[in-house]
Parts: sequence; structure tokens; C-alpha cells
Amino acid sequence: MPPSFPSAPKPAVPDLCEPCAGIQRHWRKAPGHAELVQGTHSREDRGSGQASFTRYRCDRCGAAWEYENNKANQHAGWALLEH
Repeated sequence: MPPSFPSAPKPAVPDLCEPCAGIQRHWRKAPGHAELVQGTHSREDRGSGQASFTRYRCDRCGAAWEYENNKANQHAGWALLEH
């Protein structure tokens, strides 16, 4: 029988509300949800064009999100910043 090793503690998973948990991350054009409140907006020049970044905060669970719109990167989109 192989020796058993204690498992490493798993990092705490933030408790996202159901609509936030359903957001598809890192996919351009994926929808957010109705309780996201828009915050700051900025633009950045990238080698392949310009990308825009918009921050949001969820009114229900407080999660902070950033949406990257970059036509040259299909895997831009929603990113969870903090909760």
C-alpha cells in the first residue's frame, strides 16, 4: 500500500452569486449580467490594434470584474479581479 501524504490545503474559492458564477471568462463577446455596475473605462494601444478595458462591480456579491474588448484576441473578455 503506498504511503499517504496529507493533501495541500485548497485555496478559498470566492462565493460568487449565481449570475457571476455563470459568466464565461476569457472569451470575447461573452455576456455579463444585469447586476454589474459599470465603473472606469480605459484604452490601450496594442501591437495589433487598440484594446479597451471596462471595470464592473456586482451589486449582488461585490465581485470586481474587468472586461477587455480586443478584436485581435478572441480570449480577451471577462476577468475576475477580486471578490
